[in-house]
Parts: sequence; C-alpha cells; structure tokens
Amino acid sequence: MRAIVQRVSRAKVSVNNETVGQCGEGFMILLGVHSEDSTEDADWLAAKVAALRVFSDEEGKMNLSITDVSGEALVVSQFTLHAKYKKGTRPSFIHAARPETAVPLYEHFIRQLEDHLKKPVASGQFGAMMEVDLINHGPVTITMDTRNKE
Repeated sequence: MRAIVQRVSRAKVSVNNETVGQCGEGFMILLGVHSEDSTEDADWLAAKVAALRVFSDEEGKMNLSITDVSGEALVVSQFTLHAKYKKGTRPSFIHAARPETAVPLYEHFIRQLEDHLKKPVASGQFGAMMEVDLINHGPVTITMDTRNKE
C-alpha cells in the first residue's frame, strides 16, 4: 500500500464539478492499493499516518501529529501510485489491485484512520475521474509504502 500524505490547510475532491469530499487543516492522502496488500498493511499505514508528527508545535518545530492538532483527513484512491515505468514510456499498472481487492482495503484504511482520529474521514469516489484541489501547507509531503517501511 502506498500513500502520498500531504499536510494541507484545506483540500477537496470533486466528481463532475460536484464536491464529494473535503477537509480543513490536516492531511490529503492519495492511497494506492497493491495487488498483494492485506488488512495488515492498511492497519499499519493508518496507525503510522495518524501518528506522523509533521504539524508545528509552539516552537515552530514539526512535533505534533494530526490527532494532536485535531486535524481532518481526506483520502483519495490513486492506483497510479503503483505505476511501473522501467520499460518504454507508457506506464504499466499490473501491480495495482483490481477493484474487487482494492475497494475493501481502501475502505478498511479509511475506517482504521477514523478510529485513530476519532472523527469521520472524507474520501473521493473510487474509480471515478476526480479533480483534487488543495493548499499544501509547508509544503509538507511524505511518501509511505508498506513494502518499504523507511
């Protein structure tokens, strides 16, 4: 499971010019599910995201988590995070999970994140053509991967 976690002032996702999810200060998370991912991957990633200390404390140091600042989150599915681009110029997405696997894991990740944040988590519309609008605060962008836990 791969995630691009962006610290935002606000973010929203729209389908056909209609907002389907939005958040205020917190995280905008692009989430890609790998074909071999499991609920354990989603559980680990949700816990790690919730504990990620990238919000400023009173001294201006990135020392607080999203839970410490009562932040919000928006999660958007992004199968292209599993693009393979070694050969040629057209990326392959053979490692991205098919919808029958990806949707339940995507939804599981959202539920786990809600449990950690103790509030609802907004989301995009799985499989739809979406437009994402955000104000990246910092900017702060963290890449996380359950197969490469750096």
